[in-house]
Amino acid sequence: MEYFSIVLKDRRFLFLLLIINILGTVYGYYWYGNQLAHTPAIFLPFVPDSPTASLFFVFVLVGFLLNRNFKLFEALALITLFKYGVWAVVMNLLTYGVTGFFNGAMLMLVLSHSGMALQGLLYVKEYRFKMIHLVIAGIWTLHNEIIDYVFGMMPTYSMLNNYMKEIGYFTFWLSIISILLAYFLVLHKDASHTKKV
Repeated sequence: MEYFSIVLKDRRFLFLLLIINILGTVYGYYWYGNQLAHTPAIFLPFVPDSPTASLFFVFVLVGFLLNRNFKLFEALALITLFKYGVWAVVMNLLTYGVTGFFNGAMLMLVLSHSGMALQGLLYVKEYRFKMIHLVIAGIWTLHNEIIDYVFGMMPTYSMLNNYMKEIGYFTFWLSIISILLAYFLVLHKDASHTKKV
């Protein structure tokens, strides 16, 4: 376990993870290109969910490489990486359940988004964000649900159109779980440690 922790903090590993996330972010924005072309400008920051989550993590990794903690980005990254990582995996599995179709692109999405959710959790011991950062990140996350499911800006899964209400309900609670996860893994842990000391 100690060796694993050493690897996570190794600058070479951090740099490799940074490159992977930069490439994934660029590809993610490219993947959303067609939808972004038809998105009103005011909604543009809220549509490409997964690449924005990995972009947050890019800033976190840059901070680690500079021996700094960009606290707001840490809170945003932890919440959104977990949320959208899990969300995309569930949507692709749901698509398979509805259509009976599963191809290489869907497998790539399942694996890459599983990695997204995991990588945000790997560094919970290194995060230093406070309650104010969690509150801002939580507002961003829940506001994104309004943009997606009230204004209809969610990622396009045409084969799942009949399940939008259920997906919206699931996504809301996934946001709540992601915010609570960030609280219990970072803030509650720090509060408990302070009391013991």
